[in-house]
Amino acid sequence: MLDIKFIRENKELVAEGAKKKRIKFDVGELIAVDDERKRLMADAESKRAAQNAASEQIARAKDAAERERLIGDMKSVKAGLEKDEELLKETMKNWQKLMLSVPNIPDMSVPDGADDSANSEIKTWGEKTEFAFEPKDHIEIMVKLGMADFERGGKVHGFRGYFLTGDGAKLSFAIWNYALQFFSGRGFVPVIPPIIVRRLNLFGTGYLPDGEEDLYKTQDGDYLAGTAEVPIMGYYADEVLAHNELPKKYLGFSPCYRREAGAHGKDTRGLIRVNEFYKFEQVILCEANHEISVKFHEELNRNTEEFIESLGIPYRTVVNCGGDLGLGQVKKYDIELWVPKENKYREIGSASYFHDFQCRRLNIRYKDADGKLRYAHSLNSTAIPTPRILVSLIENFQQADGTVKVPEVLVKHFGAGFIGK
Repeated sequence: MLDIKFIRENKELVAEGAKKKRIKFDVGELIAVDDERKRLMADAESKRAAQNAASEQIARAKDAAERERLIGDMKSVKAGLEKDEELLKETMKNWQKLMLSVPNIPDMSVPDGADDSANSEIKTWGEKTEFAFEPKDHIEIMVKLGMADFERGGKVHGFRGYFLTGDGAKLSFAIWNYALQFFSGRGFVPVIPPIIVRRLNLFGTGYLPDGEEDLYKTQDGDYLAGTAEVPIMGYYADEVLAHNELPKKYLGFSPCYRREAGAHGKDTRGLIRVNEFYKFEQVILCEANHEISVKFHEELNRNTEEFIESLGIPYRTVVNCGGDLGLGQVKKYDIELWVPKENKYREIGSASYFHDFQCRRLNIRYKDADGKLRYAHSLNSTAIPTPRILVSLIENFQQADGTVKVPEVLVKHFGAGFIGK
């Protein structure tokens, strides 16, 4: 959410930001509704003042006739006030709806483009894996080695269902243990948050009002979050932090749930796009300073890059274009891993910063060095998701004899150097 004063003073900038993000938003409509909101608030305040003055006059009235006249006048004022308050209530609903739909302004360095095809590659690491044999995809390898069962996964869960079995499950635990060690060593506090969250947390993080169709909802009206970012950001909602407490750096681990409603027909086989998965998520709250947000954004992204490098998987990093940014993101990087069988890079995670967009919606503030209350800045980045990481890991480390080599950094967590021997 942007500040209404900022929006009014920077109408063209907000409109250009929405255009760059390919988000339809009418700034003029919001300004008109805000004008009406302010008018009704002023009218209601004026009538309240008149009502209070009339009450005082009634108390001082010298005779019954004058008192009756003043009471009649006050009834008229009261009726007008009730009408204004009802109109204000409806106007406020419309105003709040529009305010929640205002997209954050993308950074100047964000490239223009309508969708992810316009994302710009800024880095590659590692040589694309080449084989002296015909490589297999992760599905064939995992099924043959007893690492996964997709047929029974479909029977139990339905579309996009899977079981990780045997060494598939063990490899996931190895990745989790290594990730916990790796990211905790970079100053992040481990957190296992609740993943059933109230609706307001999804509004606060910008996943609502859009994105409803991609969320799982409980019978009580709560939601299953698609990332630990949501509950961790809700952790400090409506709180005031001390300046010396910042930055807050958390490593959230949780199951995650996404309907993949907008992905019909995409990646219907295997572990690329599933409805339930696990993920480590980096989340930072910092002071309201653009340079500090940019610094942490680079740090978060680099953490994940270095984690991937330690596994030895080739990857590339792209900066996302305007049309591939969410409602609240100022800038985002995607890291994409090389998938040999598909002969292309596949996204494994993203790093984003939001300025005060999320913290303003969640009312997360801090007192700066001068004691002034300010909204904090927020950032988040995927540390590593499972089972998606298994796709690239298994395909890149497959051997001619059908086994899979375990990356050296995972051996002590997995307990062996190969799967299938």
